[in-house]
Amino acid sequence: MAEPSRAELPIIEATLDLIRWFIPLLNRLPRSHKFALGSEITQALYGLLRGLVKARYSRDKLPLLEPLAADLDLLQIQTRLLLDFQLIQLERYEYASRLLQAVSRQLSGWIGQQRRQAC
Repeated sequence: MAEPSRAELPIIEATLDLIRWFIPLLNRLPRSHKFALGSEITQALYGLLRGLVKARYSRDKLPLLEPLAADLDLLQIQTRLLLDFQLIQLERYEYASRLLQAVSRQLSGWIGQQRRQAC
């Protein structure tokens, strides 16, 4: 079986874009937030990428994909905390939210596709 190309999974590209945007921002957080909230978000982002890549190569994708929806919700809440703590400007929060929503929509579509195939 041929390996899927990255072009087949735009959700991975969107997640990489999310990581590329977030990590420099998180690295500039004040020390009081960098090692708590910043670390949590960083781990969640890399965990999301790890889960997507594992699902990409798995035959039984649903058990790997479904928990990622909750992980994305948590990332959205953590991003809101950045705004609430005045660590990012509203425009950056809105941009991050759009990136997260794009990944979430793609994940929902992939989960729906897997559920239809399972039936």
